[in-house]
Amino acid sequence: MLTNYIKIAWKVLLRHPFYTFITLFGITLTLTVLMVVTSFLDHLFGAHYPENKRSRSLYIASIIQTDSANTTMSSGPASFDFLTKYAKSLKSAERVAIMSNFSFSNAYVNGKRIKLNTKYTDVDFWSVTDFEFLEGKPYDETNVRNADHVAVITDALRDQYFGSDAATTVGRSIDIENIRYRVIGVVKGSPPTRIYTYSDVYFPYTSPKSNYENKGMRGRFAAIVLAEKASDREAVQAEFDQYVARIPKAEYSENNRFNVLVVKADTYFDHFLNMFVRSDKDRVMVYTIVGLVLLMIMGLPAVNLVNVNVSRILERASEIGVRKAFGAPSKALLWQFIIENVFITFIGGAFALLLTWVVIHFINSSGWIAYADLTINLPVFAISLLLCLVFGLLSGVLPAFRMSRLKIAEALKA
Repeated sequence: MLTNYIKIAWKVLLRHPFYTFITLFGITLTLTVLMVVTSFLDHLFGAHYPENKRSRSLYIASIIQTDSANTTMSSGPASFDFLTKYAKSLKSAERVAIMSNFSFSNAYVNGKRIKLNTKYTDVDFWSVTDFEFLEGKPYDETNVRNADHVAVITDALRDQYFGSDAATTVGRSIDIENIRYRVIGVVKGSPPTRIYTYSDVYFPYTSPKSNYENKGMRGRFAAIVLAEKASDREAVQAEFDQYVARIPKAEYSENNRFNVLVVKADTYFDHFLNMFVRSDKDRVMVYTIVGLVLLMIMGLPAVNLVNVNVSRILERASEIGVRKAFGAPSKALLWQFIIENVFITFIGGAFALLLTWVVIHFINSSGWIAYADLTINLPVFAISLLLCLVFGLLSGVLPAFRMSRLKIAEALKA
């Protein structure tokens, strides 16, 4: 039966090529937009280079001090001291990396200034992340302990500073803010959308100007906590919450201005969302807005397609009338038109997939996002299929239902 419905749908498509073109164009354009958006969201929140272990990672990046009525609030990144005390000591974590938020510096080559993003990290940073070393290796505990002036740079900075034809960069010197560093490694860079791993230069945290020795709760550092398995993250969160609950009030009250301390070890998505929302009510509001936007993106084209589908199906009113006269139930007609519409939507989805690949390739090679790695991987492909199905149902159910309810006489007259 399903094969027959698909054969009928194919014949209907061939009957009016221009009509078919308009229908497929609308479907393809809508699904292409949705697939590109899906790929970009996957780029932002998925596990990609060099944060391939996001599925078992937690992020500690901000400390909020407030009062019980939320009338006064102070927030910001944590200090190195705080993260060493309360994150590094987590027994349930496999490893904890501490890194500074990126800051800005300058380097000069042949009288030309190069603006740099710099980052200070501990040694575990290179184990928690999966940076690809093109040359050399990361710094180790000895470099950190000795406060060596060493640096790991990206391939982009290597090409800018030493030239792309340099035979080797490891062992050479680079001057940044009038301090000379020895390059010990070159890595493939991280996209700027991964703020905890993105930088042009990486220094040991004991290097000059890191300010890691500052005491107090707040500073300029964040931590990535790596659990052994994704399922262990809840246990790690619970242990961290216990640690935070035991922090004496005197450490965060600031002369009784604050009596509430909020520090979370969150998944990357929750951490990202918490940068914009402060309560469950705000979170519901964000979800509602996102849902409405998606509904508009899919709903408006779906409404247009409903009209097109009604016209397309109305042409077949006599066929519906004849089939009903011979006893075809409304339910069978309803399913036939729905399956036909889903089939047409999947054809449009195949074109959209091809067009999405072209758009993504263009974005990746355009340089708009450095080291961009938008892709159509398995999750993106699965969501794309789901979108095709939802869009096919959205635009097909109503006209199918309307046509299946036609009276025999009314259908035969049309």
